[in-house]
Amino acid sequence: MSVPTAPVGVSPARPTAAMRVLAVLSAFGPRHRTLSLSEIARRAGLTLPTAHRLIRELVDWGGLERDADGRYSVGLRLLELAALAPRGLQLREAAFPYLDNLHEATRGNVHLGVRDGLEVVYVETLRARKAVSSRVGDRWPMHATGTGLVLLAHADRDLQAEVLASPLERFTPLTVTDPAELRRHLARIRQTGVAVARGQITVDDMVVAVPVTGADGNVTAAISVVVETVRARPRALARILMETARSLSRTLAGRGLPAGDAWFTTPRARPRTAG
Repeated sequence: MSVPTAPVGVSPARPTAAMRVLAVLSAFGPRHRTLSLSEIARRAGLTLPTAHRLIRELVDWGGLERDADGRYSVGLRLLELAALAPRGLQLREAAFPYLDNLHEATRGNVHLGVRDGLEVVYVETLRARKAVSSRVGDRWPMHATGTGLVLLAHADRDLQAEVLASPLERFTPLTVTDPAELRRHLARIRQTGVAVARGQITVDDMVVAVPVTGADGNVTAAISVVVETVRARPRALARILMETARSLSRTLAGRGLPAGDAWFTTPRARPRTAG
């Protein structure tokens, strides 16, 4: 999510063909859903001829789609492959009935997130009619989202230290980017079991989030509700979220899914974009 100082996407040390393809795909993100050829080339750190060749091949394969204006977006072929990922699929299937009830009760944006490296990834979202845009597969820095804050609060100290030592991106004037303040916020989340944050990504919204535990009792995911601050009732939202989390946690334990960090991954080198 943060903007790197080196060219986006491609390592300067003789990138392989696979790395170039991944750099093209990694140019897309929650805030960059459609891109022009020149935008992809710039964000991927590729020359225009190279980007054009790779994009053409990806379009032919179905990994990218081109609209009438000549802009590109992620194609259905990638959605088909993503649906095969067992790490998110089992969790989504177990969680959906509870998330659907939560959505009906709150009429807010409902998110189910897991940690992937130093980011939170939404493996399920249910959107309200007039809510902020969020989709399955969106990834965000952990310090800026409710689910991310919960997962970060319950992560090990080394991972917390790595996040706190990294640049903390500011999305609004209310985004917490001071490491000391963030550390205090994480301590409150561990103490209360609930994350409450206002205006972290969109100024007018409040998020309330709680942890979900797996078969061994460790935090393995987080669920959140985002509503407009003017109509937010944090205590009521916290109660219904905690009830939902307990029910989902019991279901996961009954199925033996997952054990501890089975749905978490460690930080790894991969093409990065500003999105």
